[in-house]
Amino acid sequence: MCVAKNFLKIALLTIVVFSLVSCSEKESNSKSDQVSNVENFVGNYVSEGYSKRVEGYDWVVVSISKQNDTMVNILVRSRVDKKKATCTFDAKATVENESTLKTVFDGKTILFSFADKQLTINTEKEEDKAILQYFCSGGGSLAGTYIKIDQPLDDSQLSPAFIKTLSLQGITFDIYATNAGSVNTLTIQPRGLEIINDSVVHEIDGSVTNAEIEDLNSDGWPEVLVYINSAGSGSYGSVIGYSVNNGKSMSGIYLPDIMDNPEASKGYMGHDEFAIVETTLVRRFQTYNEGDSNANPTGDMRQIQYKLVDGEASRLFKIDKILEFPTQ
Repeated sequence: MCVAKNFLKIALLTIVVFSLVSCSEKESNSKSDQVSNVENFVGNYVSEGYSKRVEGYDWVVVSISKQNDTMVNILVRSRVDKKKATCTFDAKATVENESTLKTVFDGKTILFSFADKQLTINTEKEEDKAILQYFCSGGGSLAGTYIKIDQPLDDSQLSPAFIKTLSLQGITFDIYATNAGSVNTLTIQPRGLEIINDSVVHEIDGSVTNAEIEDLNSDGWPEVLVYINSAGSGSYGSVIGYSVNNGKSMSGIYLPDIMDNPEASKGYMGHDEFAIVETTLVRRFQTYNEGDSNANPTGDMRQIQYKLVDGEASRLFKIDKILEFPTQ
């Protein structure tokens, strides 16, 4: 009887181990397939006008690069040397199946379907198709078919400009900066505001490095922030921001000069980095000790955390915390 029981235990244990190994192999194969799928999507896909670009035809490129084993970056850019960009789009997309990527914008699913070196962009639901016009001017749309090119992309007609579209809580911002020299032009075009959707234009000293959107004061409406680094070796950082007023209009956000705060500015010589962390604007830079050259700071890393508050004339960023971190 004992022998029979032991035999049964061994048999059951063998089945369990086999099942675990089998499941592990399936998961490994599944992951391997997914990695392979991501690699298969990577490349540049162009519209029909690309082949006639020397003749002055407009064209659009959809560039897909690997983010990680399950996600890709999608950038849509268009010719800008003769006119304003036709279509601009930035997104992260996940693998839906071996021939499809998907991303969600404003609650609507956008599908990127691949077959025979062709990419077709459409929405999951036919009634959502108008969303693809949000990213294009002059009645254009992302919808359509693009052909994959095997040779390097000719980007001579694409500007080094910063172009980004951000959307949150039903409001969209198209952000464009020339980034062609030491002095540039920044344009912010809102869409979806109930009363005023006029664009705002700034002449900026330096180049735009990034832009982000978030509901920083948790009032149900977004703020958009554009980060700028000045030209020259100092690369001093600044922020241009706008806050949506109850969905009707937008107004500027004031960021106090860092030099007005002795604690925050001690050892400051530029090279700022900005980022939104949850509902906080975070500014980081390495401090300089006396005698440090601009290219070789030896001080601690300083992190300044700002909260968005209501001021007398406008909303503004107020320092919430100042933290120091050793660099070594």
